[in-house]
Amino acid sequence: MYLCAMVNYFSSSFTLGILGGGQLGKMLLYETRKFDIKTYVLDPSAEAPCKIACDVFQQGDLMDYNTVYNFGKEVDVLTFEIEGVNVDALEALEAEGKKVYPSAKTLRNIQDKGVQKAFYKKHQIPTSPFRMFEDKFQLTEAVTRKELHFPFVWKSCTGGYDGKGVSIIRDAEDLIPLAEGSCIAEKLIPFKNELAVIVARNPSGKVTTYPVVEMEFHPEANQVEYVICPARIDENVAQKARKVAEAVSNAFEHVGLLAVEMFQTEADEILVNEVAPRPHNSGHYSIEASYTNQFEQHLRAILDLPLGKTDSKVGGIMVNLVGAEGHTGEVVYQNIGTILEMEGVTPHIYGKKQTRPFRKMGHVTIVNKDIAEARKIAEKVKNTIQVISK
Repeated sequence: MYLCAMVNYFSSSFTLGILGGGQLGKMLLYETRKFDIKTYVLDPSAEAPCKIACDVFQQGDLMDYNTVYNFGKEVDVLTFEIEGVNVDALEALEAEGKKVYPSAKTLRNIQDKGVQKAFYKKHQIPTSPFRMFEDKFQLTEAVTRKELHFPFVWKSCTGGYDGKGVSIIRDAEDLIPLAEGSCIAEKLIPFKNELAVIVARNPSGKVTTYPVVEMEFHPEANQVEYVICPARIDENVAQKARKVAEAVSNAFEHVGLLAVEMFQTEADEILVNEVAPRPHNSGHYSIEASYTNQFEQHLRAILDLPLGKTDSKVGGIMVNLVGAEGHTGEVVYQNIGTILEMEGVTPHIYGKKQTRPFRKMGHVTIVNKDIAEARKIAEKVKNTIQVISK
């Protein structure tokens, strides 16, 4: 029996708490409003995108123990749209019987990328070879002693997002600007494609996966420019990727959504890069293209409702809208009217009033039965709309 048979979530006093009030939370609120689920949101910014759509908004530090703990006490189920939250507070809430999904344990294994990589090794999940270092000095010493050879991939263990905290180190000069904190050095693996699979799991243990998506990255910003679904890969590789993603889900025993980012090597092996325990950029296409979009699925999962159908109704491509170089200040979406004239094109504006270079400001979904045609339209969209400042 599903929990929904015992709890009335809809048009009731039941309250869902969301830690983080950014664009992911805002898109999650589309679904809570559809189902008439009461929501509280905590975010440090007074201008958080979620503020306009939740029932109760609270401004506060997501890393402050008392703030997160007291916020959690006020809600029935607590979830998050960003990994940078106080896990000690989540553990204390769980100890008192509060439902926190994904769990504090899951988040602890993911929040630090070094811990995350060690988790893969322990659970025999395929990933690129790596070494962990306490700080930049240790890393530099390993290079000097020729224990570490160029090129390799450097990742900060904490604080990285949207391409920050990740660099390809090709020579000694590339070491100079690196952050001082703990880090990992990964072997640079030649690969054909960067892929992702979103896995949904509810407390009853039901699990489902979305189709494999292909990600194209901006070479300078190291941000995803396009997400393509279905991925343009062999079906055998797609099945292998979904199986690996499900194995990762089983290892973490998460509840909610888990976005699993992977590499397809030249030999068609699948290596896990990293994961995110929440709705993810790689699943935005699902709002227009899937039977059940990722945000509704996250709600279904954390409330222990039946999981929705993950198949796509139509081919979908997502284009990220990021701040143009040389523009900082009050945002203007130049030529948005032009892309609205294009068939199958839907823009999503995140509600951030200030733009800066490469800041994620929105995305556009292109749907078409022909994925090749959708990709052409996506290119036109990318070249037409500009996120600039006044």
